[in-house]
This record gives sequence, C-alpha cells and structure tokens, in this order.
Amino acid sequence: MSSSSFPPVRAVGRGAAWYRGDCHVHSVHSDGELDPAELAVRARAAGLDFMATTEHNSPAAPGSWGHLAADDFLIVLGEEVTTKTGHWLALGIEPGQVVDWNHQVRDASVGRYVEQVHRVGGLCVAAHPHAPYPSGDFMFPFGDFDVVEVWNGAWTSDRPWNADNEAALAEWGRGLAAGVRTGSWRAAMGNSDTHLEGQIGIPHTVVFAEELGTEAILAGIRSGRSWIAGSADVDLLFTAEAGGRVAGVGERLATRGGRVDVKVAVSGVPSGSVSFHTDRGKAHRASLPGGTRGEVRWGTRAEDSSFVRVEIRHPDGHAAALSNPIVLT
Repeated sequence: MSSSSFPPVRAVGRGAAWYRGDCHVHSVHSDGELDPAELAVRARAAGLDFMATTEHNSPAAPGSWGHLAADDFLIVLGEEVTTKTGHWLALGIEPGQVVDWNHQVRDASVGRYVEQVHRVGGLCVAAHPHAPYPSGDFMFPFGDFDVVEVWNGAWTSDRPWNADNEAALAEWGRGLAAGVRTGSWRAAMGNSDTHLEGQIGIPHTVVFAEELGTEAILAGIRSGRSWIAGSADVDLLFTAEAGGRVAGVGERLATRGGRVDVKVAVSGVPSGSVSFHTDRGKAHRASLPGGTRGEVRWGTRAEDSSFVRVEIRHPDGHAAALSNPIVLT
C-alpha cells in the first residue's frame, strides 16, 4: 500500500500558531452523506486548518484522502471506535490501522486498545459522553483517555446545542478540581460529528501548535492549549496575569500569592455573556456589549481559585465558546 495514498503528517501552515480543526467527521465511507472531497471543500470554507477522518470502526480508505491535503490544510487519520458501552476517537493512527471495537466495560480491556493508539503517538478521546441513544452513553472511566469531547455537534443540522452537551460539560467541569490538584486533568475538545450537509466545523477546536502537523496538533490538544468555537466567526483571547507574568489557556501561572487579573476578549458573540468557572464553581458572570467585539476582566487569587476557565454564551444560552483552564499556583 503506497504511503502517497494517505495524507502527509505535516503541512506548511503558519509555524507556531493557533489552528482550527474538526476531529470527528464521517463521510460516505461510514454513514455520512458527503464524500471526502466534499468534506474537505466544506472544511476549508468553514475556516478550518485541519480535520480528522473518523469513520466508524474502519480506517481511512487508501486513495480517498491523500490528494485532498494541502500546504495550508492538514488531514489527520483517525477512527471512531463504537463499542457497546461508549464511543471513542482514536486520532493520529497509522495508515490502514484498525482499532478493534469489540470490547466493553464489563471485559475491562479498553486500556489495551488505548495503548495501541498511544504506541503510535495517537490521542484517545471520550466521544459525546451523554449521547441519548443505546451505546452513546460513555461508560468507560475517563482515566483511560486523554481528552473528553464535551461539545458534540447537532443531531439535526438546525439544533446547535443539546442537553447531552450540557451534561458532558458539567461532568468534565466537576472533575477539573481533583484533576488540577493531582496534575492529571484532562483537556476538553469540541467536534461536529459531521454526518450531514452544513455541520462541519460546528463546533471545532482551536489549538495552539508549534506547526501544522499531526504530532504538534495532537500535542496541543492533549495539553489543553486549546478552546472550543461554535464557528469560525467566534474568536477568543483568554489570559491571566500576575506580577507581570502572563499565561494563556492550558498553561500554568505562578502567582506567588499575588492578585490575578483574568482577561477575556471575545469577537463574534454580540450581546452574549462570559462566565468564569473555578474549583468553587461559577465564580463570576458578565455581559458582552452588542457590538462585534468585547472584553471582560475579573480578579482572583490562587488561594481562591486553583484554575480559571471561561464559557461564552449567546443571548439564548447556547454555547459560543468554551475554554480549557488556566492553572493558578
């Protein structure tokens, strides 16, 4: 099997930068409506820099994706592993690699399959943990996985935010306090789970990576140097500063006991709201102005907040953007 049948693992990109990508996408090769070429065209039109192939229980078909990659567009090989007790994404697997889906919670063997992905440098994502259908609920322990998909796309193309996403976000958020304390917190990500026309990129993950390559993108997602956008119209800059030291999303800030100035700059969410969440729950909420851009500041200390993350909501309460935490020490 020729390696040219598959997309390259590195694109030219913009060097170290923020890249937008959708890592849960289905084509006609599983049960999607669009073929790979149509998906690639729509992904680029949606403002994405990368996407992952995640057909159900099967690898990317040779020759279907390789010619669709470009200097400024990366295609990551993956698979959606659909077991009887939950679905998960294997991202960054090798060409032709198949992760067996014939396992479930009761046989306690999922770790073996996760390790197969880790051995080739891949990333394992707990997918749509509260999806409302048999096998959609994620019953495996999050501890076996690298990342949690807290925002999954619409089940129908006109319904952008579902109760199952709220449940997944709340569950992940509750686990952050213990995870940050032990240094083992898991990052969140969002993906469209595209099956239909008009879904790709809604939502997607915006990740800081050293380059537009599979290894660098997965490293950024794994470390939490990322946030989730409802569309490419939404932009977010989230920082914390203490004593002249500044940290961004997914980073640690040494506060040395001083006051922390948290700043969020948002565009694309007119008249929306920003809420700040810590290990004490929702700590502060503020409104965004009606224009295209807005900025909100909030102050705290590490003794009161071991981390800060933000949620940006549209006026109707639907999510516009969600961040991974900044850890305060």
